[in-house]
Amino acid sequence: MMFADRFCRAVLLGGASLLSILPLSAGAQDEAAIAAIIDEGMNRSEILPAAHELLDGIGPRLTNSPGMRRAEEWAIARMQEIGLRNVHREGFTFGRGWEALDIEVDQIAPRPIELTATPIAWTPGTDGVLEAEVVVAPMSEKAHFAAYRGQLAGKIVLVSLPGTGDEPTTAPFRRLSASDIAERDTFALPSYDPDAADRRKDRQDFALERDAFLKAEGAVAMVVISARDGKLLHGSGYTFESGRTPTLPGIEIAAEDYRRLARYAKVGPAPVLRINSQVRFHDDDTQAYNIIGEIPGTDRNAGYVMAGAHFDSWAAADGAVDNGAGSLDILEAARILTATGARPRRTIRFALWSGEEQGLLGSLAYVRQHLASRAGDTSADAPSLSTYNNWGDLWPITKRPGYADMKAYFNIDNGSGKLRGIHAEGNIAAQPLLREWLSPFASMGAGTVVGGNTGGTDHVFMQAIGLPAFQFIQDPLDYGSRLHHTNIDTLDHMRPDDMRQAATVLAGVLLQAASSDKTLPAEPLPVQPAATDPFAYDYPETD
Repeated sequence: MMFADRFCRAVLLGGASLLSILPLSAGAQDEAAIAAIIDEGMNRSEILPAAHELLDGIGPRLTNSPGMRRAEEWAIARMQEIGLRNVHREGFTFGRGWEALDIEVDQIAPRPIELTATPIAWTPGTDGVLEAEVVVAPMSEKAHFAAYRGQLAGKIVLVSLPGTGDEPTTAPFRRLSASDIAERDTFALPSYDPDAADRRKDRQDFALERDAFLKAEGAVAMVVISARDGKLLHGSGYTFESGRTPTLPGIEIAAEDYRRLARYAKVGPAPVLRINSQVRFHDDDTQAYNIIGEIPGTDRNAGYVMAGAHFDSWAAADGAVDNGAGSLDILEAARILTATGARPRRTIRFALWSGEEQGLLGSLAYVRQHLASRAGDTSADAPSLSTYNNWGDLWPITKRPGYADMKAYFNIDNGSGKLRGIHAEGNIAAQPLLREWLSPFASMGAGTVVGGNTGGTDHVFMQAIGLPAFQFIQDPLDYGSRLHHTNIDTLDHMRPDDMRQAATVLAGVLLQAASSDKTLPAEPLPVQPAATDPFAYDYPETD
């Protein structure tokens, strides 16, 4: 190899040491920095060892559970080991901690069958072994209660419709084609329904209303059907607020087992179940914590760019792709940047959010503390799903002093698939600059910017106050078909090669966003929209 060739290769791949001593032009510095990021991310990834520590070693990270507390300590130590600065917790009021210790659910009549089941989060255990007949009493709203009065005493109540199964008709694993991605490049017309928040609150309150009805009728336990076939379980529950805990044990049973029970009950005799569900509540600290660290910028007045993923998971498995993968991508991107000696103009802030699964409460707490307030927001000391349901409908919005400091936020929360691009979230003016920052990674499959919106994760409330906040496009793989929130969400189903790509792309986008002379345009500060359909009717409330 010629000396000149060796020298050019060293400039491109030699990392931080050469970047710090060679008098390169701005353009050459940018190219060399991206090359160093790609080299570090692709050739010296630490994702798998970190994943083993977090997922195999610690496991489930239900908000405020002992597992989450261990994970918080691990994340702080990891950020410090990487070399991030200002590593700290930011607490917010959440509610009770909870963990599942053990569960056994068996059908003992008319024939013995070991059932596949899990406790529903934040419901009590059985306080020993419970044996009782089942009764099928589907109820999804208060109006259904009357049909079952006087029939539930001493029974284990199956409250879901059994249905007839959902045998798959499409492949469970897929990657996005160019046409799949192109379909997302559509500006979605805004729609505003001022009554939607009230309907969401009614659905949220129903769980406790149903529990109170079952208790009053003398039922001894409640059972729901899994939302997926294939012996998959979830255990999702939302009664985490202090003082609002159900009184009856709540159990989720695999769909195949649940339907068998329902068939037995339909023709008789009713099956008898034995349930031993052991759980534990934790009330010593009702604060949940976001974990935050930084790479300081060279210009203290230039603001910051931010990347985040939710760190919490459900309790039925180890939370690998939802969202251990995104959290590990965030930490690996931070490691890549520190390992290559990045010295961005703006600070780069990294966040691992808590409470996402219970209503984006961690990222919302950050928004409320640092970015904006909304008139009539009185739930700061008692956040709940009502906070999630109602916060976006409070007007007007008032900027906090730190509002303008956030120049961009990038979120990862769709499994362990490759990054394929970025959703501009309707911020059309941001698309050219986002494309510029993605362009070095086009050959890795991550060069596309689409105009479409995404929802349901931690960029939502930042976007809702007009800040440039974005979710990446990711290959879905089998995230939605069988892993999301389920009991098989373990490290075995993560794609380490895809995650190497994701962390590398994220690191490159963050460095460019933090170093560019240009900033992404924020959208106008939202004001209350007019109802999209001012002539809409709804069903009356029922007692």
